[in-house]
This record gives sequence, C-alpha cells and structure tokens, in this order.
Amino acid sequence: MRFLCQVWFETAEIAKLSEGEGRKLTQDSIDNDNRLRESGHIIVANALREPQAARTVRVRRDEAAVTDGPFAEMKEHLGGFVLIEARDMEEATEIAATFPVAHYGMIEVRAAYDIRFPDQ
Repeated sequence: MRFLCQVWFETAEIAKLSEGEGRKLTQDSIDNDNRLRESGHIIVANALREPQAARTVRVRRDEAAVTDGPFAEMKEHLGGFVLIEARDMEEATEIAATFPVAHYGMIEVRAAYDIRFPDQ
C-alpha cells in the first residue's frame, strides 16, 4: 500500500534552529531517506520552500486568480512530503516516526489510492 506522509512544521519551532542545527536536521533527514530508499519504502521525498514563496491559484467562473503567499495564516506549515510503500497503516506510522523532522512538528500519514473510472 502507498501512504503519503505530510511533514508539518511548527513554524515558530523551526525558526528557532541555528544554521548548524538546520544543517544537521537536513543531513539527518537525507540519511534517513536514503536508509528508507534502500529498504524499498520510499517512493519519493521532497522538501517544500517556505510558505511565503507560494502562490495560491483559484479558478472561479473560468477565470484564474493568483495571489502571492500561502492561502491561510497558520501556526504550522507544510514543509514537505514523502510517499512511501508499507504493508499497512501501522507500518506506515512506524516509518513516519523515524523522520527526524517529526521532532519539530508532526507527520500526517494518509493512505493513497489511484483515482480511476470503473471502465478504465
């Protein structure tokens, strides 16, 4: 089964990291991703730029409106995602608990599935 692990940072906590602590967290995350990739669990893992670099797109009455920044103010922000392969939700949450970034926020784990029409 595939599971999407959304990496949510507590914005204030991650901002407190020194440059050295940030580099260590990044390296620890890379090392953990590599270990999980070697074990066949990781399908893809990506970090996301800060929310201020985002653009929000809305389409209403066939017209697109684009605004700079995140769509809402939050005390947490989506910092990345990891798509994993696991036997079940229990194994997926065990894998998510190994993510070093979980110490600075939370990992939301959700089962993923393909969307297909019955005739496809």
